[in-house]
Amino acid sequence: MWPRLAQDVFYSKIPGSLLVPRPVRWRLLRSLGMEVSACTIAPEVTITGRNVRIGLGCFINRGCLFDASYPISIGSNCRIAMRVMFITSSHKIGPPERRGGAVTGAPIAVGDGVWIGAGAIILPGVRIGRGCVVAAGAVVVSDCDENSLYGGVPARLIRRFEDSEERTSGTTEGQ
Repeated sequence: MWPRLAQDVFYSKIPGSLLVPRPVRWRLLRSLGMEVSACTIAPEVTITGRNVRIGLGCFINRGCLFDASYPISIGSNCRIAMRVMFITSSHKIGPPERRGGAVTGAPIAVGDGVWIGAGAIILPGVRIGRGCVVAAGAVVVSDCDENSLYGGVPARLIRRFEDSEERTSGTTEGQ
């Protein structure tokens, strides 16, 4: 009980506190052993372990959850909206008396320049390609190609971005 409580306090409660200024937050996480570059991490972000890497120039909004039972890697210049969940662990299907069997999991990797919309859920083993957009509320259960828009439950490919569109617009209609 104590190791888990200490981990929650040191990785989530203190760095995620409203009392910790944003410019200090990423430095505090780095001092706790995470590979975190200069970025903006809003308050109330929950991180459940040191298996987190966050690239330069990222913005992580309020209420995000990083279940770092397995590694989570976020590339540079990513935008993560509020209440996004990165879930690296799950359970095998057990017998009828206890369906939640043995713990299993896999790492999550997010490429550079990715934008993940509010309330999206990223499940174990997923790789999200560079320049990808994940729509709000999507549940990502499999890999996402780079420079593409994914949405829905489960998330599916909605469209691919053209090179000229990426450089000029910077936004996606309807998002």
